[in-house]
Amino acid sequence: MFSRLLVKGMEWLLICIFGSMVVLVFGNVVLRYGFNYGIIFSEEVSRFLFVWMVFLGSVLMLRDNGHLGVHTLTKLLPLAGKKVCKFIGDATTLACCLLMTYGGWKIVRLNMSNIAPVSEIPLGVVYVALLVCSVGMGVLLVSSLYRLVTGQMDEQEMCPDFDDAL
Repeated sequence: MFSRLLVKGMEWLLICIFGSMVVLVFGNVVLRYGFNYGIIFSEEVSRFLFVWMVFLGSVLMLRDNGHLGVHTLTKLLPLAGKKVCKFIGDATTLACCLLMTYGGWKIVRLNMSNIAPVSEIPLGVVYVALLVCSVGMGVLLVSSLYRLVTGQMDEQEMCPDFDDAL
């Protein structure tokens, strides 16, 4: 229940971020070419929003198994081989998430005192997106590894066949 609510919240947040980017960029273009005036902070804020959109979207893509994967070999393996490949892939990605969390925490702390020149937003706020992404993906990967080890994951989830969707 809580996870579904969290996912819906993230989806709506992404919609709001994308809508804000459209308004900022399109509004700035219209104002520049139509009235020779622009929104001063539009470029900077839309760039920051894009960073947040990419990192939040990557968490949702991991949840939906939407990241790029090559399953040509793993489709040919028996169930045990698929489990081993899934475990290695998830464990390696989790290790990367731990490194991203550690490095992200350091970069957020370093950049909280650095202020963006136009919008005056602390740059650490932009880098918090990295922490949200790495922690969110880490939670999903721990859950995936748990379900894999306890036998709760089916073969289709271990090696999704996207040819059926075409």
